[in-house]
Amino acid sequence: MAGNKILVMIPTYNERENVGKMCNELTRLGIPMDILFVDDNSPDGTGTALDELAGTIPRMLVNHRPGKLGIGSAHKDGIAWVYSRGYTHLVTMDCDFTHPPENIPDLLKFADEYDIVVGSRHMREDSLSGWNLWRKCMTKTGHLLTTLLLKMPYDATGAFRLYRLDRIPSGLFRDIESNGYSFFIESLTVLNLNGFRIREIPIALPPRTAGHSKLRFSDMVQWLTFMLGMAWTIRFNRQKYLVSQETERQ
Repeated sequence: MAGNKILVMIPTYNERENVGKMCNELTRLGIPMDILFVDDNSPDGTGTALDELAGTIPRMLVNHRPGKLGIGSAHKDGIAWVYSRGYTHLVTMDCDFTHPPENIPDLLKFADEYDIVVGSRHMREDSLSGWNLWRKCMTKTGHLLTTLLLKMPYDATGAFRLYRLDRIPSGLFRDIESNGYSFFIESLTVLNLNGFRIREIPIALPPRTAGHSKLRFSDMVQWLTFMLGMAWTIRFNRQKYLVSQETERQ
């Protein structure tokens, strides 16, 4: 059982340059929370750096995976681990500082009233001001597609979220099929279809401070293919995404 009720989970792949600073920023917040890094056997030595940090930072944990299995797979594995330890509040974020740690208190502010709180890049005109044109187009196009195809008004392609795990059945996440970036779209769409209370907060994203973007054009193509399939299923087989009584008991 967790000593703290809040855990911040951060999947990593080749983030050795960022993990130390991220730990410093998180601990500086002064929030009673644990920190879990899920590393996919990063070839740059991120896993080793995390183990060294874990020896000096109380309440920091590291989950080593055998290889690069997909960002969605990392989230599903991490979420299952968090459920098994009894945490009630889960914050998920990236390690490249495009999700500013100082916004975590803003997510937690709405945790009592809402089941999911999402950091949105579409509520402020200046949210993406520091990003290049390619990244802006990818982000805006993804949001447009989720709005048109899935009737999802929320920022569904980002990882900066808070989940109230004590209100969301763990079986819901086990039923998510996506192992890549479309995990974020599928999970939020399923949560929305099942009537969980979702709140957005505006965030402004700076450029990456280190490392390189892992999002590729092929990911955008995969998003589109996935959303078309999901839109078809919602129209003709909506029951697939609804939480069953069996799932609610798990």
